[in-house]
Amino acid sequence: GLNDDLFSRFFGAGARRSEPRVVRGGNIRLSLSIPLERVALGGMENIRYHRPKVCITCQGTGADPASPPRPCSACGGTGQKVESSRQHGIFFQQSTTCPVCLGRGEIMERFCPNCGGRGEVEEEESLELKIPVGVEDGMTLRVAGHGRPSQVAGGEPGDLYVVIQSRPDPRFERQGRDLWRIETISVADAVLGCSREVPTLDGQVKVNIPPATQSDEVLRLRGKGLPGYLDSTQGDLLIRMRVEIPEQLSAEERSLYESLREIGKGKN
Repeated sequence: GLNDDLFSRFFGAGARRSEPRVVRGGNIRLSLSIPLERVALGGMENIRYHRPKVCITCQGTGADPASPPRPCSACGGTGQKVESSRQHGIFFQQSTTCPVCLGRGEIMERFCPNCGGRGEVEEEESLELKIPVGVEDGMTLRVAGHGRPSQVAGGEPGDLYVVIQSRPDPRFERQGRDLWRIETISVADAVLGCSREVPTLDGQVKVNIPPATQSDEVLRLRGKGLPGYLDSTQGDLLIRMRVEIPEQLSAEERSLYESLREIGKGKN
């Protein structure tokens, strides 16, 4: 009737089951710990992670290929349950998701034996990721198309997001493009000065520690840190001195320290 035609004109698209949309799959996020040498030089890092993929047995439908899904008899395959009513001469229709097939429009006779009805399986994937020089802690690198598969046939997979972190290094502590290191020296070396071989990312270097070095004093080796990201200016290596106070003394050492104390009193 006329009311039916008006309803179809204005509400027909909502009453019919919508066409499947091409949607992207979900993204995957993981962390990658890299050594400081990789931060300094950049290069390739291998990543191994578990990634869901479309089940090849059921092609993502979740149904056993030997028992293909049948149209839902409750909704006629539309995925929608439509209820009609007429009140005071006005025709009403209300469309809701079919409670039997949950909007799929199909009923599975048996689940896929390979994926258990999920439509996807989890596989280990390996790929090479290019690490830029000077990459910063917390920086996220995007790898397009290596995320979760789409839930809709023909949809594109999501992306992989890799969060970069510097691997803990017993030699240094990273602060931006600078590296910090604690060097422990004896009281005698702090008073008289000495030389030490200290590690850098380029190998061992000789450092001259001046006389009268105080505990927590910092020596700066310029250009021995990390390059910046997008700014190749090299950071520094900062060496914090820690003067070690002996906990146990031999009789000879105690005698020498007592002599030094007496000498010090004489200066005052």
